[in-house]
Amino acid sequence: MNIPRSSFPRIVIIGGGFAGISLAKRLRNKNVQVVLLDKHNYHNFQPLMYQVATGGLEPDSIAYPIRKIVQEYKDFYFRLAEVRDIDAENNTIYSDIGELKFDYLVIATGSKTNYFGNKEIERNSMAMKTIPQSLNIRSLILENFEQALLTNDIDERHSLMNFVLVGGGPTGVELAGALAEMKKAILPKDYPDLDVRKMEINLIQGSNRVLDSMSENASEKAEKFLLDLGVSVWKNVRVTGYDGKTVTTSSDLSFDSATVIWTAGVQGALPHGLKADSFIKNVNRIKVNQYNQVEGYEHLFAIGDIAVMSSEKFPQGHPMMAQPAMQQGRLLADNLIRIINKKTPIPFEYKDKGSMATIGRNKAVVDLPKFKFSGVFAWFVWMFVHLFSLIGFKNKAVVFLNWVYNYVRFDREARLIMRPYKKRNQVSFTSDEV
Repeated sequence: MNIPRSSFPRIVIIGGGFAGISLAKRLRNKNVQVVLLDKHNYHNFQPLMYQVATGGLEPDSIAYPIRKIVQEYKDFYFRLAEVRDIDAENNTIYSDIGELKFDYLVIATGSKTNYFGNKEIERNSMAMKTIPQSLNIRSLILENFEQALLTNDIDERHSLMNFVLVGGGPTGVELAGALAEMKKAILPKDYPDLDVRKMEINLIQGSNRVLDSMSENASEKAEKFLLDLGVSVWKNVRVTGYDGKTVTTSSDLSFDSATVIWTAGVQGALPHGLKADSFIKNVNRIKVNQYNQVEGYEHLFAIGDIAVMSSEKFPQGHPMMAQPAMQQGRLLADNLIRIINKKTPIPFEYKDKGSMATIGRNKAVVDLPKFKFSGVFAWFVWMFVHLFSLIGFKNKAVVFLNWVYNYVRFDREARLIMRPYKKRNQVSFTSDEV
């Protein structure tokens, strides 16, 4: 990898997501050599990916070059690489560009879509975990309407205009709200010769409420907002199959749809090479102690979505969200320096700053530790928090100007088919490895 030797300990970080970037920033100009590896040369802001999929934002407004983040850091190196194997006994990683020795290894590979072993659904549905996948969804949505204009087959037109979203978490709820707003204000103008009123948005949730990780008040408000926007919400329904045409469920419900977007679950993006008892197989997440140290290893650490730190308050590990990942990254940086200096590390304690979701224009729900609210004020809070969390002044400015324009004009300028998406290529395009 052409990494020069250093007199300082070498810390290798796999993954440039929220956890990896927070760790890298905290290690800036310390007495360590840091090597950051990622299969993309950019950090992407996943909470706003649904806006790329629905034409609200261009992808470069939620992505930021990793090299620009670390360009002024001393003894810091970035390599565009995909790690394929970890040899913990010999402190070596193997990637598609070569091998590299380490003194300390931090796994921050994040998560990928979990289809729960259903290969048919994986093959035929759309995922939204990467920017290329979001662009594929954007293209397919617009192509569906172009095709609906051309067909005289009523059933085919219905299928093209019927969107099924599986999973009622923040991603599914926010995507459903964005599609509903497109139906209300944008698509009728773009397709005046098509009866857009017949467009259907079906949100399917396996549990008894949407946003089930938030408060009951937030769930009720979010569902009301969705229903007011014309979204059909189906609870206590589990999708069992999708052959590319028909969605089958655990109930008598079925849906004829050309577009199924799967947001029903995630699992860890687990690299090869760890002992079997160091991770939880069904979710592919790594077991760590209170210092984010991988179970069974001394010099291996894991942070963010990939890590499971079980505690009395969080028996299944912390929520797979940005805040726990960033907090773990910052503390681990301090702890690595303490470990190198033969000092006792500090145990991790998650500080819950709350959670939020937006359902559309002037509609959002916010759960803070002491306050819970919804509506217009919650929507402004959601916007402020997401703007503040973006990396780079340009990204903040571009997103803010886009939001102001979209709010004033009730428009989405980025509804462009930049690269046509064809379903016959779906397997390669929807893979989380794209």
